[in-house]
Amino acid sequence: MGNIDTFAFIIHPLDPKADVARKYPRLARLLPVTAIHFLSRYWPPLLLSRIAGVRSAATGREVEGWLLACPITARRMLQLPPRVALRKIIQTGRLAERLGARILGLGAYTSVIGDGGLTVARALDIPVTTGDSYTVATTVRTLLEIGRQVGTVPERAVTAVVGATGAIGSACARLLAPRVGEMILVGRRKAGIAQVRQQVEALAAGRVRATTDVAMVREADLIVSATSAGQPIIHSDHLKPGAVVCDVARPRDVSPQVVRERDDVLIVDGGLVKVPGGVDFGFDYGLPPGITYGCMAETMALALEGRFEDYTIGKNLEIERIQEIERIAGRHGFRPADPRSFDRPLPQKHIQRVRRIAAQKAGPGPA
Repeated sequence: MGNIDTFAFIIHPLDPKADVARKYPRLARLLPVTAIHFLSRYWPPLLLSRIAGVRSAATGREVEGWLLACPITARRMLQLPPRVALRKIIQTGRLAERLGARILGLGAYTSVIGDGGLTVARALDIPVTTGDSYTVATTVRTLLEIGRQVGTVPERAVTAVVGATGAIGSACARLLAPRVGEMILVGRRKAGIAQVRQQVEALAAGRVRATTDVAMVREADLIVSATSAGQPIIHSDHLKPGAVVCDVARPRDVSPQVVRERDDVLIVDGGLVKVPGGVDFGFDYGLPPGITYGCMAETMALALEGRFEDYTIGKNLEIERIQEIERIAGRHGFRPADPRSFDRPLPQKHIQRVRRIAAQKAGPGPA
């Protein structure tokens, strides 16, 4: 790739049939899902494509990269001992090294397994980032903006974070706490959620509650969901009229039935970013042209900035680093993508309809 700086980014199958079909159409037709899950552990790392045309709006500089696949499916990655999954992720990272990448980004569960990229970074000679910092920045920005469009004033909003003990969830909670009226933190373990509550209370403008009961999100106007559950945990009866949910999790936390059953709520795909320049990913991984995930955008932005260092690794994300990568990415021309819901555009007329329905169900305000 000449003198152009380079990056690599790792993805892995989230929807076994659909994602395997992108690379091996015939194999996906022949193999049952159970066989795909089983065989994914033994498949070698793959070079999917070369990424070209990522160009800074500020400097005109270009970077190029490679899209790599760690073949383990999401379900299998959660079932395997972490050391087994980490070994495959590190093998994929070594492929990035051989290709000449100067920084490596970890996508989806490759950043969740184990210790948030620390073990992977120690094992490789190139720097590593999970990309979670920019994912958090874009998620919070999108949630607050769509909330305002629905008529929710952040300073008066009850805001819930589901998966608040995870790296992305806890950082979203800390970033949102001073901007919203009240926080509800939802996690699986009482001890873990209590610890996050202490951190959030130190920053919060209002009351902070912690729970292990996801049904508590019924009280929330704004919701971030960022668990690694691997299956839907938020259903139609969990949401109040006018609620806005920014679902960062892949596989999604919100059931697809919500869209069919509730026309008075908004479900927004979290962490999607418009890439500057005429980017060509060279591979269809399920997003529209020019759009990528915040984690990959962070990797690209660091390459454009010439910041070849371990950037976002570990489970405790730093607010200063989240704010810094948002500034870096913004300077180079990255921005949150136009809102989408379950991979489809979310038209403005639908946002306005939810606003009207929610206002009607809320009834007249005080005289």
